[in-house]
Amino acid sequence: MFKPPSNLSSAQTSHSSAGLSARLMCRSGQYTETSAGLAPGLVQGNLVILPESFAHDFLRFCIANPKPCPVLGVTDVGSPMLPALGQDLDVRTDLPRYRVWRDGHLVAEPTDIRALWREDLVGFVLGCSFSFEAALQDHGLALRHIECGRTVAMFRTALACTPVGPFAGPMVVSMRPFSPADAIRAIQITSRFPAVHGAPVHFGDPSLIGIKSLDQPDYGEPIPVADGEVPVFWACGVTPQAVVEAARLPFAITHAPGAMLVTDLSNHRLAVF
Repeated sequence: MFKPPSNLSSAQTSHSSAGLSARLMCRSGQYTETSAGLAPGLVQGNLVILPESFAHDFLRFCIANPKPCPVLGVTDVGSPMLPALGQDLDVRTDLPRYRVWRDGHLVAEPTDIRALWREDLVGFVLGCSFSFEAALQDHGLALRHIECGRTVAMFRTALACTPVGPFAGPMVVSMRPFSPADAIRAIQITSRFPAVHGAPVHFGDPSLIGIKSLDQPDYGEPIPVADGEVPVFWACGVTPQAVVEAARLPFAITHAPGAMLVTDLSNHRLAVF
């Protein structure tokens, strides 16, 4: 049975155990759905795995584009483990579902990538909006996609990422509708969490950022916007998938949209003020 180190506080021990339990469910194949609501209070991360030959440029791309690609952790070359983010955390097995890309084409969505692992691979874990969603809910702001039991709507935009090496392409955003008053509060709250996308990049008319219809998201599911509400758009960790597709890399692996890596980090630790 897993026993956390004795120097952890009771709160840290609880979080570590909850995070490990969630990862073990994914590792065993028991859990293959969206990770929204899994291990409440813990940071979840987007995943990008690339050959070492592309890793340096991708890290530079993340640094140049911190809103959609905030880096939480990077594995050593050839190692699937990230102990800084969680006990026994294995990026090959611990997500509900993955996406495999070859020459820019999506070719598979497995639940385990051990058979695809290579000694030249590097894994990047990027901040995820599930963390700031927890903060929004803690402040009494309802989230429509959770109320509807859907994956959040995500859209490719006309907002171009800063290109680095082979990596370039559109920013992907996630959308959540709020009343004007709640939208202002949401902006204030999420500004405290730059490690998980921070403040929105746009609100209001979606056509101003190149979105033709809120009823036709590029990823996720449509989310209804009620009369009197405004759509609010945050930079999204699915952006690297659009960039990997555009770069036509010979090989890459990402998380499937909505299927994240649960860490042992507490959401509240990411707040900067």
